[in-house]
Amino acid sequence: MDKTKTKISLALIIVLAFFVLNFSFPQYINRGIDWFNSKINLGLPHFPDVPFKLGLDLKGGAHLVYQADLSKIDAKERAETMQGLRDIIERRVNIFGVTEPVITVEQAQKAYRLVVDLPGVKDVSKAIEMIGKTPYLEFREERPKEETSKILSSQKALEDKIAKEKEDSKNLSLSDSERALLSEDPYFKPTKLTGKYLKKAKVDFNQTSLEPEVLLEFNSEGAEIFKEITSKNVGKRIAIYIDNNLISAPVVREAITMGKAQITGNFTLKEAKELARNLNAGALPVPISLISQETVGPTLGVISLQKSLKAGIFGFLAVILFMIAYYRLSGLLASFSLIIYAAILLSLFKLIPVTLTLAGIGGAILSVGMAVDANVLIFERMKEELKQGENFERAVAIGFSRAWSAIRDSNFTTLLVALIMFSFGTSFVKGFALTLSLGIFVSLFSALFVTRVFLDSFRGKNISRKTRIWV
Repeated sequence: MDKTKTKISLALIIVLAFFVLNFSFPQYINRGIDWFNSKINLGLPHFPDVPFKLGLDLKGGAHLVYQADLSKIDAKERAETMQGLRDIIERRVNIFGVTEPVITVEQAQKAYRLVVDLPGVKDVSKAIEMIGKTPYLEFREERPKEETSKILSSQKALEDKIAKEKEDSKNLSLSDSERALLSEDPYFKPTKLTGKYLKKAKVDFNQTSLEPEVLLEFNSEGAEIFKEITSKNVGKRIAIYIDNNLISAPVVREAITMGKAQITGNFTLKEAKELARNLNAGALPVPISLISQETVGPTLGVISLQKSLKAGIFGFLAVILFMIAYYRLSGLLASFSLIIYAAILLSLFKLIPVTLTLAGIGGAILSVGMAVDANVLIFERMKEELKQGENFERAVAIGFSRAWSAIRDSNFTTLLVALIMFSFGTSFVKGFALTLSLGIFVSLFSALFVTRVFLDSFRGKNISRKTRIWV
């Protein structure tokens, strides 16, 4: 790398380091920006303060494991049914107020399990009650406009009445009919057609436009009900609900008499697959039973987080001190490279975002060792060349060249193991594998590029001739 490229690369590294350090820890620069704005009033913006996404073992919450009964589901459709069920459960816990649920499907031989992690959840019994219900699919027909207007005006009057009673500090008491009115859908009304009449839903492609569409097939009884509904609703919409959530409202173009229908629209392939999955999950109810429940208190989560961070900081500092003591100026430059590595990795955790668990933090700390290992291999090769009388520039080039094969093989085998762990492991094992993999990629960048640029920046200077300073 010539001097011009080295200077450009060094400048880019400094800019990158500035942004990733302040993105990882924005509170410090934001205080400086506030002080600067108070003195000069330039209105400088803050760095975004994106929080880390913590798992339940660090934040506290509930870990629930459900066993799914797929005895009535064809073996070929079980994986798809479980994915649809996962989508339903995720929607439920989001409505419940859990902002960062982690829901995964696990398969052990022929058994399927649904693992639900609910960080920060307080009312575990309510969450269990909501999750345990069977997904409910129903079809509703469009109401006449005058009926919609009447319901909306009645709901508005009742809401005004409730608001007035709250202002007057009166005890609010609603009758069953008033509660029913508030929850009534003003635009669509229920029909007899529900998920139990739907045989299956699948994705196909329109023969003319080649756009993805969803095909529905009902059983014989459902075909008759569907024929009756579509015959009287030509030109109107038929709404499809799962757990009282609207997922589609296609327009009926003609009466459908054969029990088969298609839902068309501006679907992407992903949207069409998701709609078919949700329809099948509602049409093929899968009983689930809670087989394991573990609650982690928020206090225990905070203690775990503090201990893991302390261990990571002490380990990181110990590595830096060792590198400086053993490799002198080379170790100091490698330490700066490691700091940039840590800031990039933390920024990636925020940007992706990665749900950090104790296992995930363990994977990240392990990747620090991989980063140091690469620097050690390079510096040992450099030491050999310098002892044999090679100049600094030549020693750096040979050190990186000859260390590459060992660095490549060690990191590749670790990545291969991490890939296997991510493919077949449980959620915590996957978290460990993901953070370890990200750490390995960033460590390769820091060791092979950042450290190399730092060393090349001393090329041709007097200090580069003092061998003892470097190794």
